[in-house]
Amino acid sequence: MSQSFDVVVIGAGPGGYIAAIRAAQLGLKTACIDAWTNAQGGPAPGGTCTNVGCIPSKALLQSSENFEQAGHHFAEHGIGIKGLSMDVATMLGRKDKVVKQNNDGILFLFKKNKVTFFHGTGSFKGQAEGGWEIAVDGAKPETLIAKQVIVATGSSPRALPQAAFDEERILSNDGALRIPAVPKKLGVIGSGVIGLEMGSVWRRLGAEVTVLEALPTFLGAVDESVAKEALKLFTKQGLKIELGVKIGDIKAGKSGVSVAYTDAKGAEQKLDVDRLIVSIGRVPHTTGLNAEAVGLKLDERGAIVVDADCRTNLPGVWAVGDVVRGPMLAHKAEEEGVAVAERIAGQHGHVNFDTIPWVIYTSPEIAWVGKTEQQLKAEGRAYKAGQFPFMANGRARALGDTSGFVKFLADAQTDEILGVHIIGPYASELIAESVVAMEFKASSEDIARICHAHPSLSESVKEAALAVDKRTLNF
Repeated sequence: MSQSFDVVVIGAGPGGYIAAIRAAQLGLKTACIDAWTNAQGGPAPGGTCTNVGCIPSKALLQSSENFEQAGHHFAEHGIGIKGLSMDVATMLGRKDKVVKQNNDGILFLFKKNKVTFFHGTGSFKGQAEGGWEIAVDGAKPETLIAKQVIVATGSSPRALPQAAFDEERILSNDGALRIPAVPKKLGVIGSGVIGLEMGSVWRRLGAEVTVLEALPTFLGAVDESVAKEALKLFTKQGLKIELGVKIGDIKAGKSGVSVAYTDAKGAEQKLDVDRLIVSIGRVPHTTGLNAEAVGLKLDERGAIVVDADCRTNLPGVWAVGDVVRGPMLAHKAEEEGVAVAERIAGQHGHVNFDTIPWVIYTSPEIAWVGKTEQQLKAEGRAYKAGQFPFMANGRARALGDTSGFVKFLADAQTDEILGVHIIGPYASELIAESVVAMEFKASSEDIARICHAHPSLSESVKEAALAVDKRTLNF
């Protein structure tokens, strides 16, 4: 006999598992279906983010950052190290342990919140009385009846037509996290978040890294002044970044990969590397959902079509996260998951897309919220800008990391904060203050008037706000 639920969530990534927990908290009988499997064959909820994305990449970034600090910066503190080495197997083992802790944590949260979990692939079978029939294809096949369905199936890495992923030589983000030894030469196609983060990991450990980017500009979504600073710093660190290239034939062999490309000047070039990471974006994942059978509408990109409240064209069916429009960010998916659960429960869930923060976890970190300077110029909006460098911040000097700056953009008439852009130490943490400020429609003067602890990196945020009115105190 089929089990019936008020809400069935398909997918246990950040959007899915959070939606399931919130729905259960609101008194709805909730189930969540997810197919991710760990090395032992058990469930591994958390989606791409936990298993092959945000969490493992940050674990490797931390390990590689520690290695670089020990090899190049500890001496400045009077710490001498001889015979420094990196055991890649141990580093990868630590990464896997961090991933499993997160997997187990989600399973614990399901149990705590009385969410019924099904390990398998969820798909639509058809309509049922009062809802939908959802099939679970797993070790124990099931059919569930759901009054409401939330689709949160995430996204998959986009492959080049001429270079399918084999995860041995030609790597997606998954394979990039499992390279068993430091490659002598590593190629990266795409200078987006994943490409830069993974390139940074292996560059710190000793790989010669070349990044090939088709676009003529570097980090086009980032504020121009931040992108310019990032390119300068990454190049100084040793990343070789070529812009405006056209990728040709890619040939993988037993010993490596050969990439033919045309550079920005039109000259034919060839790059020979041990391994190649392809990081050219991601596509919504709807494979196996059986969307066509029930008439679930997809757009030309393969994303599920939803309205502003994440409703699909089918009654009682919602979709959130990477599988719908908007930025493919874990925290965006979480907020949509909460909002949909609350809407199902009769509340008024809300997501403000204008105050979603973005972060690139390179060194230095890059984080921003709101409009870039080039966007404001394109809109013809009058604005004021203020900037403060970390080299003038006492805490940054003590840390030994003074690269980068904080930049504020505010409306020329009202002084409302329109955007904040940070490149520098702990930018991922510092941006939160500006997200809160923008959510409350604060002005740059509001931040400038708030007392910030001394010495702290956050003082640079205050000083950048002061700079909007050209009255910085420490620069």
